[in-house]
Amino acid sequence: MKYDFTSIMDRCGKDAIAVDGLGSRPGFAPDPPKEGFDIIPMWVADMNFPTVPTIPEAMIERAKHPAYGYFDASDAYYESIIQWQKVRNGVTDLTRECIGYENGVLGGVVSTLDAFSAPGDAVLLHSPTYIGFTMGIGNCGRKIVHSPLKLDENGVWRMDYEDMDAKIKANKIHVAVFCNPHNPCGRVWERWELEKAMEVYKNNDCVVISDEIWSDILLNGHKHIPLQSISEDAKYRTVGLYAPSKTFNLAGLVGSYHIIYNKYLRERIVAQSTKPHYNEMNVMSMHALIGAYKPEGYEWTDELCQVLSENVNYACEYIAEHFKGVKVSKPEGTYMLFVDCEEWLKEHGKTIEELEKAGWDVGVAWQDGKMFHGPSSIRINLALPLSRVKEAFERMDKYVFNA
Repeated sequence: MKYDFTSIMDRCGKDAIAVDGLGSRPGFAPDPPKEGFDIIPMWVADMNFPTVPTIPEAMIERAKHPAYGYFDASDAYYESIIQWQKVRNGVTDLTRECIGYENGVLGGVVSTLDAFSAPGDAVLLHSPTYIGFTMGIGNCGRKIVHSPLKLDENGVWRMDYEDMDAKIKANKIHVAVFCNPHNPCGRVWERWELEKAMEVYKNNDCVVISDEIWSDILLNGHKHIPLQSISEDAKYRTVGLYAPSKTFNLAGLVGSYHIIYNKYLRERIVAQSTKPHYNEMNVMSMHALIGAYKPEGYEWTDELCQVLSENVNYACEYIAEHFKGVKVSKPEGTYMLFVDCEEWLKEHGKTIEELEKAGWDVGVAWQDGKMFHGPSSIRINLALPLSRVKEAFERMDKYVFNA
C-alpha cells in the first residue's frame, strides 16, 4: 500500500481521549490497565492511523501566513465538497447554496430539532443508538422514542417499518433522526430499505435528519446510498449531515457540513444555528477539509477501507471460532463492532460490567454497550493496525473469554 496503516502510533500525551482519558470519566471511559499491560485503544470512535499527508501539509502551508483573522469559506472549500460527493456518492446536482458549515454533526442535529420541534416533543430514533444522539436530543429537551432494529434469520440488522409507523403516529412525531450507515450496528442500508423508511416518514410528514458521517467507511465492497438520492420527496424532506472527521480522523479540529436542498428547511435551520453565534468555521478546519478532499485523499480512503475490511473480517472470524456464546452481526460499514455477550454472560454467571473490567485490566480498552442500548453488549473500535487488533483478541482469548 502507498500509505501507512501498520505503524503503531504513540498517542500518549497528545491530547487523545482514547488513551489519556482512561479512568477520567467513570461510567463512560474504560479503566486504565493493570501493571504489565499497555493500552490498546478500542473504545472512542477515532482512528489510530496517521491521516493522509495532504491534510497536515494544507494546514502547515496556511499556518505559515501569520494572520488568522476573520474569513469566509473559500471557493476551494465548496468545490472540494461538491467533487467529493460526486465521485464518492454519485451526487451530480449539488450546488454551493445547499452546503452549510456545522460545528459537528450533532450541532446540525440540534439546530434542526430547534427549527422543527419544541421542547417536550418526541423524536424517532432507531436502537441500538449512538450515545451522541441520546445525549444531544435529551439535552435539548426532546423525548426520544426508540424503534428497535431487529436481527433477521441471517443475523442482519433490519428496520421494523410497522413499529416505526406506529410509534410516529402514537407520539405525534414530525422529526426523525436516521443513521446512514448505522452506528453502532454497522449497517450500510440497501436502496429498498431506504425507500421503505422514506415512505414511512413521508406518510407521517416527518422532517428527516440523516447522519451520514460514516458514509466513506465502507467494508468489503458495500456501497453508500445518500438518503437524499432515494426520491424527489426524500431530497427535499431530508437534512444530510456529513464530515471528513470520521474518514480522516479530524474530530479534534471540529468541522462538519450539511447538505439541504429544500430552501425552506435550509433557511430555518441556518437561522437556528446562527442565533447562539457558536456555529462558526475554524480556518484550519477549512484547510484540513480541502487537504483531505484532494486526489490523495480519495486513494487514502480506498486503502483505509481495505485495511478496515481485513480487520473486521479477522475479528468476526476470531469471535466465531474462539468465543462461544458471543455473537456479532458483521458490519458493512464503520470500523465498530457491536458484540452481544448475553449467552456468554449467562453461561459464566458474570455481569457485563465484570466482563468489561476483565478486558480493561489487560489493556483491551473496549466500550460499555449499555449506553448504546445494548444491555449485554460491548462496542469495539477496530481502526488500529492489524497487529494491534490481533494482540487485543489474543488477550481477550487468554484473559477474558476463555480464562
